[in-house]
Amino acid sequence: MARVVALLPDLLFGSKVQGMLAAAGHEVTVVGSPAAALEQLEGSDLLVVDLCEDAGQRTAALAGAAATKTLAFYLHTDVETRTRALEAGIDLVVPRSRMAREGAALADGLLAAPQRS
Repeated sequence: MARVVALLPDLLFGSKVQGMLAAAGHEVTVVGSPAAALEQLEGSDLLVVDLCEDAGQRTAALAGAAATKTLAFYLHTDVETRTRALEAGIDLVVPRSRMAREGAALADGLLAAPQRS
């Protein structure tokens, strides 16, 4: 079981993501702001971030979360958000539709990957 901090301000989609991660056996703490996410990161294994709104602000605020593996999702039409997130050091950035289909598997794959240095 991994400890997951999830920045999921969209309550409907956020509950879906939280549910799939919990069903995969992870302990999920949902937060609504980058500051709250950073406060919860100590001892966590994974940070999941919704970049569908305020992507620039969230990406910049969470760039310091380098010690924790990060999984983010974005609107498929906003390719620039994906590029900026990867440049900021987020490990895996996928379209929201893929997160909806494969979120737990994506998280598990990232958690199983070797820790970056």
